[in-house]
Order: sequence, then structure tokens, then C-alpha cells
Amino acid sequence: MPIYQGGQNICGASIGVLCLESYFPKPPGHIKNPSSLPFPVLFEMIDGVTIPTLLNNPTSELLTPFIEGAKRLEAEGVRAITGSCGFLALYQKELAAAVSVPVFASSLIQVPLAFHMTGANAPVGVLTADASALTPRHFEGVGAAGVPVAVKGLEGTSEFAEVILRNTRTRMDTDLIEAEVLDAARSLMLEAPDIRSLVLECTDLPPYAPRLQEELQLPIFDLTTLAHMAHSVAARVPYSGMMPWQR
Repeated sequence: MPIYQGGQNICGASIGVLCLESYFPKPPGHIKNPSSLPFPVLFEMIDGVTIPTLLNNPTSELLTPFIEGAKRLEAEGVRAITGSCGFLALYQKELAAAVSVPVFASSLIQVPLAFHMTGANAPVGVLTADASALTPRHFEGVGAAGVPVAVKGLEGTSEFAEVILRNTRTRMDTDLIEAEVLDAARSLMLEAPDIRSLVLECTDLPPYAPRLQEELQLPIFDLTTLAHMAHSVAARVPYSGMMPWQR
């Protein structure tokens, strides 16, 4: 057996997640539900930073606890780091510069990928928690400043906005949220019928991606698709299979 240096409290997690503080349910598909991914993840709580705080008051002081959390995850041996809110796109460059492992702070980093994969001739649809809080700076942070986008937010909903955006209670009706998400997507398609792909900014939306794809019949990118890719590039394993007999 090899001799390892040690120094980690927990070993074997490929992806580390910087977690905002929230206590509503996280269905399968959410990055903060460990059953969402087929590989081990390690969670680092950023105490006191909530979704309303990050969306409505993203000051430079907020960056410090995220950088400290990223460094703790790196010290525990994760191969790549993400976050539990797509609005961390604002801090992508600083977080990536603070550690030596890859950082994909937001699913929005896939916007240029979605654009070029679908012909680079149509806007990318973006479904976000709050369109009023999603600024050009967020797209600039992940290298998507020059990509045409059509954005639709969920700030005008009832269940999603009350539970997730305003943090007024923890009980959540996932059927109602699914209906609100589908309604927002339909509205987006009416406003921008030429979009050829959809990126889900919000980490609370991937649980509804299969229904969205069934409805829209578009490629759908979210944080779980990005986490799969990050794991596959940061934790490569040998291929298995057969070759012809050698004679």
C-alpha cells in the first residue's frame, strides 16, 4: 500500500460545497442533498450567510468567509469546489484564485458552453431565483459577459419566493414550486422563443429539470450537470471494458 501524508479529518470526497445557511427541504437534485450525486461530497457551512443576504446585499465583506471555507475544503482534500447558490458567480474569480483546486462557484459558468454547444446564434435562457438581483457583474464573474441571454426570475411567485427568497418559513410544497417553475419557463419561452438552451442559475431548480426538459424539449444545464463534469475531470479513474484478444 502507498504511504500517504495524511492531515485530513475526512478522506475521499471529490467535490466540496460551500453552503449558505438555509433550512427548507432540499429534494434530490439539490446540491445540498448528498443523494443527488453518485460520488462523495463534503459540505462546508458558511454560518450566518443566507440566500436573502447574498442576493440583496452582496458586499465585499461576504467574500472573506467563503474564501476561508474554500481553503478548509481544500485542506480536507477535495478535488474541486462549488457553492450552494448560483449568485456566488460574483465571487468566482476571487475564490478560484484563493485555492489551488478548480472552483465552479455557479452554474452560470455553463452559459458560454450552452451558447456555443447550440450554434452560437441564439440567446441562452436563464431561469433564476430573482431576476432583479442577477446583474451583469454576475455574468462577468463567470466569463459570460458577451453571451446573449434571456432571463426569467421567480421573484414574483408565492411558494418559491416566500420560502426560498424571503426565508419566512421552512415548510415547502414541492408540487407548488414545480408548478411555479414550469410557469416561469413557459413565460420565458413566450418572451424569447428563439432560445435553444436553458441554464438553471438556482441550486433549488435542478429537482425540476426533468419536467422542464419534458416541457421545453431543450438542453438543460444546472449545478448537478456541472458537478458531474467537475468530478469527472478532477477525479479520473481507469476505464473498464474489453479489447480483442492478442494473438
